[in-house]
Amino acid sequence: MSLLETIQIVCPYCGEGVEVVVDCSIRFQEYTEDCHVCCQPMNLIVSVNQEGEPSVQARQQDD
Repeated sequence: MSLLETIQIVCPYCGEGVEVVVDCSIRFQEYTEDCHVCCQPMNLIVSVNQEGEPSVQARQQDD
């Protein structure tokens, strides 16, 4: 497992698949990133488990 992982998520606005890069050296992070398809701002909630596997939730900015 590397420190940077590419994760496929679904944009909460347009429903398209989008790849995001996650820094697995940080256990929990929350940040905003624009969808590469529709340019809407997604809130990304990233958590990394004990084995170093990341999990990403994408939400609309007003959720």
